[in-house]
Amino acid sequence: MDTIRKVPELSLMSFVNGTNNDKARFANNLFSGLKDYGFIVLVDHPVDHKLTSRAYDLIHEFFQFSEETKKSYVCKEGGGQRGYTAFGVEHAKDSQYPDLKEFWHVGRDKLASEKFRKYFPDNIWPSEIPEFKDTFLKLYNGLDTTATVILDALGMALDVPQTFFRDMLLDGNSILRPIHYPPLDARAPKNAVRSAAHEDINLITVMVGATTSGLELLDRDGKWLPVRTNDKQLVVDSGDMLSRLTNNVIPATTHRVVNPDDASKNRYSMPFFCHPNPDTILKCIPSCRGEGEKYPAINSHEWLMIRLKEIGLIKDQK
Repeated sequence: MDTIRKVPELSLMSFVNGTNNDKARFANNLFSGLKDYGFIVLVDHPVDHKLTSRAYDLIHEFFQFSEETKKSYVCKEGGGQRGYTAFGVEHAKDSQYPDLKEFWHVGRDKLASEKFRKYFPDNIWPSEIPEFKDTFLKLYNGLDTTATVILDALGMALDVPQTFFRDMLLDGNSILRPIHYPPLDARAPKNAVRSAAHEDINLITVMVGATTSGLELLDRDGKWLPVRTNDKQLVVDSGDMLSRLTNNVIPATTHRVVNPDDASKNRYSMPFFCHPNPDTILKCIPSCRGEGEKYPAINSHEWLMIRLKEIGLIKDQK
């Protein structure tokens, strides 16, 4: 009989508040979970559940607005790094079908240094929802802090200097993306899905538990494995940039969001895409070199621009 695989569940607070042995155990389990599955579930963490619940209420309110109102918040700069992106704009790399979703982007609001200002468009806020700005900046900062702690732990397992990830995360170009997957209707091409199979661009993604199921990862045996969580948990997965840093020891994890059996169902999710700052060079970590480096070193901003073009958020200039 095949063993039923399940994404590992870990306690982040055991790392935050635990003994040195607790910290080492969490770091090793985090590393093995991302290496073996590409995903882990955090059963506890510092992000306030009341805050995430309120954020879901507010994005539900926003996505009920008219198309005209929503499109008034489209940002023309930097591949839609702020504000609204309409239904059907983004697609998975190499996919001919658009993803069946619309979303909003919140970026870093305050920078420690002005040297990266040109990479950071101003955030956009819907005037119809006064509470939106404060709620999502608090959520952004909470997830940003949590992602930093997670990467601190991973750094222990990867045997890098203590400040390795913190240095690259200072003024990191991270994005919080509240997503709405609307009911399936005539707008949806026949073969399109809510989110086609893809890998994330960034270091790690930290996702607030979605309102309904649908998330699946491509397991190492080539089978699709559902990722099940509740709304108090966080899901963490590994992206392209971490894959390059670790020489594929931790691969970028292919995942998707499948269409529901009930076509009338909405789905909402809130991933936080954790990025380094634009000066970061993605180069193999010594402990992961093995028989040789699989990827040439590349600037993280250059890599981001390449990937945004591949998924349709930046159009080639002709």
